[in-house]
Amino acid sequence: MELEDDFDVLDPERLIQCPYNKHHQIRACRFPYHLVKCRKSYPEVAKELATCPFNARHLVPQADLSDHIMKCNDKGFIEQDIVNQSSGFQREQMNAVSTWQAPPCDEDWETVPVPPLNKRIACLQEYVPLSPCHTPYHGKAKAS
Repeated sequence: MELEDDFDVLDPERLIQCPYNKHHQIRACRFPYHLVKCRKSYPEVAKELATCPFNARHLVPQADLSDHIMKCNDKGFIEQDIVNQSSGFQREQMNAVSTWQAPPCDEDWETVPVPPLNKRIACLQEYVPLSPCHTPYHGKAKAS
């Protein structure tokens, strides 16, 4: 049964009750957006709720925050990150040396002749329109 519950937690279509209005049942995938909307609609309720430091989707009454922090399931993810950082796990991954090398290049852009400025401007004006509204219309007009 626990395995089924774990999958249910990951289901984006599962319904979650809104902490601002108990009559709102929101799909998990839309829940963060709904929280922002309802926070604005219910400012008095928002003042009474506290946000969990481990998961911003957890809004609990301020009086219950310390109890929630002790029992929050997401606390384990943060603790694991701290353990990984202190053991140097992530540091080792970031310091891995890349073995990629650039392929040889025969081009030397310093020796390529550059045309005079007036020819470059003329070339740009010929091929690059200044804005889409200056582009001539080549199609036939539609009858209305």
